[in-house]
Amino acid sequence: MPDKAYVITGPTSGFGRRTARELARHGTVVLVGRDAAKLDAARKGIEARGGKAVPVVCDLSDLTSVRHAAARIIELGLPIAGVLNNAGIFPNRPGRNALGWDIAYATNHLGPFVFTETLVPHLADGTQVVFVVSAVEDPERKPATMAGFRGARYISAEASARGEWQPGGSKLAGADAYATSKQCNLATVLAFARETPRLRFNAIEPGFAPGTNLGRDANRFLRLLSKYVLSPLAPLIKYWTNPRTAARMIARVLTNTSDATGIYYDEKGRPMRGSAQVHDPAFNARVVAETRALLETVPA
Repeated sequence: MPDKAYVITGPTSGFGRRTARELARHGTVVLVGRDAAKLDAARKGIEARGGKAVPVVCDLSDLTSVRHAAARIIELGLPIAGVLNNAGIFPNRPGRNALGWDIAYATNHLGPFVFTETLVPHLADGTQVVFVVSAVEDPERKPATMAGFRGARYISAEASARGEWQPGGSKLAGADAYATSKQCNLATVLAFARETPRLRFNAIEPGFAPGTNLGRDANRFLRLLSKYVLSPLAPLIKYWTNPRTAARMIARVLTNTSDATGIYYDEKGRPMRGSAQVHDPAFNARVVAETRALLETVPA
């Protein structure tokens, strides 16, 4: 039995792949993703470096798959020291999951919410639970507004599941869905930190990282430009990063043994503020309550 284990979603590309390798220096890594072949490749990569990894297949847009994956992790009986909700998508066209829910909202918020709530009763006191979020949820964040975002457009959990957002949002395809789902991640962290003080719930804004798989739907030229030109330069630019730099910071937060909880960290690992809305306790409690109510409509 290893001394520690770390669970990470989305470990086969971008931040996730690099972070999984960093975490393997600290213990066994449970690799949670939807592609079995890619998970096996990630496992082999970690083991080739002397680490240990266990793959668990999970489609975060499918709540049944999420519950099965969480149950499988619990069955492993590993001494979990940290859980990293890293997986996320930014589709540039509307999509639906099997329940007819907006694919970005289901994958980025509802899936990780169910995954975390299922694991929480089985986590030891002091376990670190981290969500990778995004500052694009804040309508006052200048780099985000310059890029075309208009902040989160939350109406309710039910409206979000239908793909409905407050009017006056972004003209960028998928931006309102992404920003809203990430605001819900951050709201979850802040509310869970109050609800369950025996665990530590924190969030990370890893910085804008050209070249990650989040932009998988972009055209080939933009993907190549981002990966081979912009990504190496990113750490030199304010608010930017790349997978290697971000992975080191994320792993540092996840393995931190302090009692800090309810903290939102920036790309340098420093505490930061999100939008005024998300830091309102009444708002983040409402997001969690409405999410639970929505999920109760789906048979377990």
